[in-house]
Amino acid sequence: MKAIVYTQYGSPDVLHLEDVEKPGPDENEVLIKVHAASVNPADWHTMRGTPFLARLANGLFKPQNPRLGADVAGRVEAVGRNVTQFQAGQDVFGCLPLNAMGCFAEYVTVNEVQLALKPAMLTFEQAAAVPLAALTALQGLRDHGKIQPGQKVLVNGASGGVGTFAVQIAKSFGAQVTGVCSTRNLELVRAIGADLVVDYTKEDFTQNEQAYDLIFDTIGNISIDDAMRALNSNGICVVAGFTTLPHALELMIMGPRVSKKGSKKIGLMSAVPENQKDLLTLKALLETGKIVPVIDQCYRLSKTGEAVRYLETGRARGKVVINMEQKNIK
Repeated sequence: MKAIVYTQYGSPDVLHLEDVEKPGPDENEVLIKVHAASVNPADWHTMRGTPFLARLANGLFKPQNPRLGADVAGRVEAVGRNVTQFQAGQDVFGCLPLNAMGCFAEYVTVNEVQLALKPAMLTFEQAAAVPLAALTALQGLRDHGKIQPGQKVLVNGASGGVGTFAVQIAKSFGAQVTGVCSTRNLELVRAIGADLVVDYTKEDFTQNEQAYDLIFDTIGNISIDDAMRALNSNGICVVAGFTTLPHALELMIMGPRVSKKGSKKIGLMSAVPENQKDLLTLKALLETGKIVPVIDQCYRLSKTGEAVRYLETGRARGKVVINMEQKNIK
């Protein structure tokens, strides 16, 4: 089968389409014929080996796992002997653990507890756009942010992969949502349900004297001091991404100290992708139309390097998808 492989850390130029052995499912695994996958920041951080701490999970000097891709949507081709939830011919979607990625390929094996049946109304491309980004948004808002109906919630980076889901999920909880994005994305963020939008090229939300119960920062470019200023008393700031390693270290070291001193809280989160219960929660939200995937671009498997490069620019609106069908795509 064809798969994207890399043997050294670096730019998207290190990604190559190669022939590799087709996998077979272990006793608890499902073999999926991949119809679509999607690109996440985790892919390019892992590909580049940056920040350097990222190499602790995948090899200090060269990648131990030469494959990328956490999100998958496709059709079950075979199942292991202990699999009880799925059978051949069913359409599924799900997310691999970040230390065992491999969905940029024609086939992939996935543990059954990391999958759910694909919502019938979604295309494979739409389903592949969901798992990691939407799980990050759900877990960040609900588990780390303790979101409640009626709260004022701000999503920084509201037009990105995680941000577009965060806006919609926060609305599903009954929150009043403010989305922060650039000028060109204002209408998109309004269209997915934001009550208010802030154009960061014209206004700094941390300086406008508005206060929020929950700030969900998908980018990681807000200082601790600015976040504290923009929070209500008892407010929470959840950071789901970071732009620099020093900022991440500041959040890890100073965040707990600042949170312990007062009633306002700030902390860095990471999603738990192998969570079938949360995947089923997202499935229900998709089926009721409370969340709708936003897709910017689709690329064929052979152009995965270009897809990753585009995501790295930070200009993607919603998700970037790899489509195995190769119809009307880059």
